Amino acid sequence: MSAENPNKENQLTHLNADGSALMVDVSGKASSMREAIASASVQTRPDVIALIEQALVKKGDVLATARIAGIMAAKKTSDVIPLCHPLPLSKVSIDFELNATSGQIFIQSLCRVQSQTGVEMEALTAASVAALTIYDMCKAVDPAMVIGPIQLQQKTGGKHGLWQRPTEGAAL
Repeated sequence: MSAENPNKENQLTHLNADGSALMVDVSGKASSMREAIASASVQTRPDVIALIEQALVKKGDVLATARIAGIMAAKKTSDVIPLCHPLPLSKVSIDFELNATSGQIFIQSLCRVQSQTGVEMEALTAASVAALTIYDMCKAVDPAMVIGPIQLQQKTGGKHGLWQRPTEGAAL
């Protein structure tokens, strides 16, 4: 194992000195309002978007079901992501933007909590499960759908405050 990194900011937090997995101790951290926004997209065909918009998918209301699935997933994130702290979420929202011309469904999730640890994993899980639910409900019509990218767009709160994904074309 290499020498310890003097810059703790660049070290992995879920490993102890021996390299074993651990749940981070947040008991000494101050509680603050934390929010995370994540996104995902589903690429399909324009005719599938039309079926969704006209509520003609045989399995039911695709977007309402995906919204509920995403919210439920955010609430259960610590059950499926090892070492993730269970959080008392105060808000979870899922929004959709459909582009009939390109056949793309853009998903945005927002999660908020007053806590000692961040809520990014909950937002990412919500967006991911919403996308998977859309796939599940529409796969009979278009099994070639593609999900992704799934990414964090923004987070606020905690020691580091605001972080935003740079917009495309911006200098890094």
